[in-house]
Amino acid sequence: MLAGLGNVLQITELRNKVVFTLLMFAVFRAGTHIPVPGVNAAVIEQLFSSGNLFGLLDLFAGGALSKFSIFAMSITPYINASIILQLLTVVVPTLERWSKEGEDGRKKITQLTRYGTVVLGFIQALGMAYGLRMAINDPGLGSILLIALTLTAGTTFLMWLGEQITQKGIGNGISLIIFAGIVSRLPDGLYVIFEYLKAGTINLFNLVLFLVIAIAMIVFVIAISQGTRRIPVQYAKRVVGRKTVGGHSSYLPLKVNQAGVIPIIFASSVLMFPVTIAQFINVPWVKTAADWFAWGTPLQTTLYILLIIFFTYFYTAVSLNIQDMAENMKKYGGFIPGLRPGKPTSDYLDRVLTRITLAGAIFLALISIMPNIIVWATKIQGVYFGGTALLIVVGVALDTMKQIESLVLMRHYQGFMK
Repeated sequence: MLAGLGNVLQITELRNKVVFTLLMFAVFRAGTHIPVPGVNAAVIEQLFSSGNLFGLLDLFAGGALSKFSIFAMSITPYINASIILQLLTVVVPTLERWSKEGEDGRKKITQLTRYGTVVLGFIQALGMAYGLRMAINDPGLGSILLIALTLTAGTTFLMWLGEQITQKGIGNGISLIIFAGIVSRLPDGLYVIFEYLKAGTINLFNLVLFLVIAIAMIVFVIAISQGTRRIPVQYAKRVVGRKTVGGHSSYLPLKVNQAGVIPIIFASSVLMFPVTIAQFINVPWVKTAADWFAWGTPLQTTLYILLIIFFTYFYTAVSLNIQDMAENMKKYGGFIPGLRPGKPTSDYLDRVLTRITLAGAIFLALISIMPNIIVWATKIQGVYFGGTALLIVVGVALDTMKQIESLVLMRHYQGFMK
């Protein structure tokens, strides 16, 4: 591992990319401490003690939302705009055509995503400013607009920052910004555990059990994230001009967790929405209904698991078109041994994908309720170590390591990872 790091530092281009990425991280972390003008941050922090939707967003923002800094919305509007455009690609012919035009089409979709980020960001910022007006020193229309514009500008800057990391740094910039925000909460979690030990709330056995569960979860997430079902594909020989092409074997990789972390985010947003709204409505029956959906209750946990399974199938069906996959295979002379091209191939792929998606959905459901299990088993509260954060951190780390590996292998026979 140390030899691999030495290879990275010896390559000037790669070293510059790493340094640039770290500098952008420093800019991001500095921005999380710049407060929005005219807001009482002490009132805002009281909203983050009940595990509502703001708590999930604050995790992605690296604590910027609880401080209500200029990066309070983090990159969430960009993620929402990307997901919306990806879903619209299936139903809007123009977007579907752009998605098949290669680099030019990708640039058009990226530009639309930017515009959508600004629009969604301003709408979200207006809603946040109005909903949190009890924390504004002068809750007038001018103050609300100023706060909304400040938050939108912060998100737009983060979007630009992420694109700069993608172009001049290492890895996907947007993902790395979320990664940096989540990892930045690690020292706070360690401090909470240290305070628990010092106060005698937990003992050494609880700490060791927490570490064992944490390591097992990381190994489990890596194994499932890298898990694929390889479908063998045979390409028939074709004569093109004077050359014979094809005649080789390959495989079609179908990921076990094709949907990634999206189903957990969708399910969390749906279930946390009633709890968040109830904080702004002073009606007894609304408060009672919100208690049913409180984090960790039997109803909330059951609905959480069912929604994750539903959204896993839904997002996999939207993001992966089996019909196009079978048609493209047929177009280039490929076939699965023992199956005819066309409908028999698409039916087989759909049947395989349905089965492995069930395994992926169960995995996401299990990993998402692990925080409840950890609290019950170790008695350590206030330290978030669960599905959403872990999946993002592991996924981004693996993708970044693969990119570093490919860059190192371009100049050395020995790579970064062994």
